[in-house]
Amino acid sequence: MEDNELLSKIRNPETRNYGFNMLVRYYQQRVYWHVRKMVIDHDDADDLTQEVFIKIHRYIDTFREDSQLFTWIYRIATNECLSFLQKKKRRFFLPIGDVTAELSGKLDSAAHISGDEIQLKLQKALLKLPEKQRLVFNMKYFDDLPYEEIAKITETSVGALKASYHHAVKKIEDFLTAD
Repeated sequence: MEDNELLSKIRNPETRNYGFNMLVRYYQQRVYWHVRKMVIDHDDADDLTQEVFIKIHRYIDTFREDSQLFTWIYRIATNECLSFLQKKKRRFFLPIGDVTAELSGKLDSAAHISGDEIQLKLQKALLKLPEKQRLVFNMKYFDDLPYEEIAKITETSVGALKASYHHAVKKIEDFLTAD
């Protein structure tokens, strides 16, 4: 279903719930995995995904359609992730290294994360990246989004995104070849 069809169902009082349920079904898995790659923990990702859809439901009528619906949804999800990670640091007064260590520990013990040793090492390398670099890397590498789309989601210039991605790749390579 096209964005305009979905939005017209959501904006029609008679089909609003049906339209929103369709939106959730269509985007829920993509949002979950976008969030999960940032926060690692399944329960946190599940809670944040729910928060994202609550915000979407609350603010869908303010969506101006100057971008794709997907872009707007990803922007909300991205902001929720970054806010969550900032709150986590403040709440526990943890320096970034301690948050990284905590998330890395969750990677080691998570039953929800499958993968061989190299995938686990890649995930640990990603945790070493600053949040914005990790976000750009995830959207470019895993989600295969074009820089222009990522620029709309993150409200960052394409040039800055390319630089962030390049730095992220270099740091990941360094981490993976450090042994």
